[in-house]
Amino acid sequence: MGVEVPDVRESWPQAIYTVTLGATPEEGGTRTKKITVGGERALPFHHFDGEIPHPPVVAMEVWDIPGEDWPQAVRTPFADVMDDPGRWAEKCVEYGAQLICLRLVGCDPAGRDKGPEEAVKATRRVLQSVGVPLIIWGCGNADKDNEIFPAVAEAAQGENCLLGTITEDNYKTLTAVATAYGHKVIAESPVDINIAKQVNILAMDAGFPLENLVIYPSSGALGYGIEYVYSIMERTRIAGLRGDKLMAMPILCDIGREAWGVKEARAPREEVPQWGDEQARGPYWEAATAYMYLLAGADILIMRHPEAVGAVKRTIAELMGEGA
Repeated sequence: MGVEVPDVRESWPQAIYTVTLGATPEEGGTRTKKITVGGERALPFHHFDGEIPHPPVVAMEVWDIPGEDWPQAVRTPFADVMDDPGRWAEKCVEYGAQLICLRLVGCDPAGRDKGPEEAVKATRRVLQSVGVPLIIWGCGNADKDNEIFPAVAEAAQGENCLLGTITEDNYKTLTAVATAYGHKVIAESPVDINIAKQVNILAMDAGFPLENLVIYPSSGALGYGIEYVYSIMERTRIAGLRGDKLMAMPILCDIGREAWGVKEARAPREEVPQWGDEQARGPYWEAATAYMYLLAGADILIMRHPEAVGAVKRTIAELMGEGA
């Protein structure tokens, strides 16, 4: 006697906004390819529930100064190019990066305190060196970011970059220059849905379209509160799919910075012999962190180690059913 299997598929009323980065020469830019994320009508990789038109993508991180505080395990693949952000970006593309995240660390007043002219030089160098779309991330000091971003956004005019980040307390300058020069924006919040919504409302009130935002809800590494961040991201994605337009944006996660900042990835084997070789352990830690965020709804992953990037891209392809 046959048993009827009930239809348990879920239907969601709202698609996640689609965000395209990069502009080709026909569109006024110089990119050789564009990247589109978002558009999902289902939870991550639930192809049986609804359309997932665009797979998550992997960006690799490039700094405007050498990553001197990076552990040796992740410095080694870039040892010969870290003094040149253009060559560094080229190396990342060789390793499979679909986007480049240029982080303007050198502009931090607590560090080298580089000015707008030097930030523009680094931006142009990367744009000239690679054809993939660009994420440009400030130094994290609000006043300094407000000083450098007008010049950087103008220098990258027409390239349709993703600029970051705006926060609840610092959003006016970046939304204005992104509007003026045709860029998208990362909206950052400290693992809090209500603050995430407030940042998006502030951007909207400033005249910036919601569909040009990417949410960055902060990230944690594997073993460092990741389950809490996961739950916030999952709730965000469900809210967006249910029809909350203030939550229906693609999600970005800053994997590399978090994963390589924890002792489990950084500590050399001599310090903790039972943990094994850090040359293998670190990439595993980064990849495992990325896997968690993929399942929570991440659309853009910013990563560092080539081996972790390769593993994550293969996993994305499998989860999207490519080659099956």
